[in-house]
Formats: sequence, C-alpha cells, structure tokens
Amino acid sequence: MNDSVTRVREALRAFGGDHAIVEFTEPARTAADAARLLGCRVEQIANSLIFRAPARDGAVLVMASGGRRVDVARVEQALGEPIDKADADFVRAKTGFAIGGVAPLGHSVHPAAILIDEALFKWPEIWAAAGHSHTVFRLTPDELVCMTGGRVVSVR
Repeated sequence: MNDSVTRVREALRAFGGDHAIVEFTEPARTAADAARLLGCRVEQIANSLIFRAPARDGAVLVMASGGRRVDVARVEQALGEPIDKADADFVRAKTGFAIGGVAPLGHSVHPAAILIDEALFKWPEIWAAAGHSHTVFRLTPDELVCMTGGRVVSVR
C-alpha cells in the first residue's frame, strides 16, 4: 500500500469500527468503474470532489452520490462563497491525494469545508475512495458525517 492508503487506514482506525480497505486489480477512477467492480449501484459510490475556495485558498470537499451531477451554484450557496474548479496540483497539495483516489478522511491538510450530498442517505451502505484509484472502503452515510464533520446538503 502507498502512503496515501496508509494515511486513510490510520484515520479509519482512529475513527473506530471495522472498515476494511478493498483493493482492486484495476483502477476505479470513476463512480461507474467502482460500482461495476463492487457490484453495487453507482449511486452508492460517494464521489470525493475537490473545489477551490479562492477567498481562503482552501479545499472544499463535496461528497456526492456517484449518480448525480453537482450543481456548483448550490455548493456556493451552501458555503456562502464562490468556488472554482480545482486542478490536479491543487488537489494533491491540499489533500495529499491524487484525483481518483481522494478519500473523505486522512487529508494532509484539513479541508476548509466539507459538504455531503443528502442523496447518499438513501442507501444503508456506501463506498468511498481509500487514498488510491485502486482502493475503496464501505461505510454508512451517518459514519461519513461523523468521520468528516461534514454538513449534509442537497448538491443537485
């Protein structure tokens, strides 16, 4: 396992519970890839999307249901500030993860804000990236809120 996955594993241990990291033999760079490999619905994949809050040069983590597009205007409304797309360098610098493997916890720098898509609460279990495009872990939407301290909002 690489350093990013190790960081996620340690954060999961600190949280408690039994969250095993599943490693794929091929990358799951999209929610559809992950759902296919897991045999679950794409909506059960908690996509980690990073945006940039330029006013504070901080990362905004949006945990979105894999089956939904994020409405940037809704995210800006929930935050009370504008956001920009984040490029790969910004994502790596602010999270310690590469795009495609951004986990909801274990960031090298704590995100300035964390929003969680209310659509994830439709499912008793969801899956999130575990630090690399080949790794995921299973959790509940309530655990996602507890792990991240994120605020539940509609992002669509």
